[in-house]
Amino acid sequence: MELAMAAEELRTVVNRLRRAQGQIAGVIKMIEEGRDCEEVVTQLAAASRALDKAGFAVIATGLQHCLTESPDGDPAAALDREQMRARLEKLFLSLA
Repeated sequence: MELAMAAEELRTVVNRLRRAQGQIAGVIKMIEEGRDCEEVVTQLAAASRALDKAGFAVIATGLQHCLTESPDGDPAAALDREQMRARLEKLFLSLA
């Protein structure tokens, strides 16, 4: 499956991932500095939410493309409804 997203959507996802990357680097630094546990957990939760939002954005914007093409990329071999439902469920559960 290829990830097909419009430039603006892709930019938004990349920005969210960069934000999460910065937050994770900050968490690592906080741990190395021996910062307060509550501060560390708060920042770690923020990084986790940023990753979740990026994942949901990828699913939401790439959903139609991902589910209407066959695994080998042949749009003529569209998946049936049950296969589409199963793949959609798997994508969402992977972020749960």
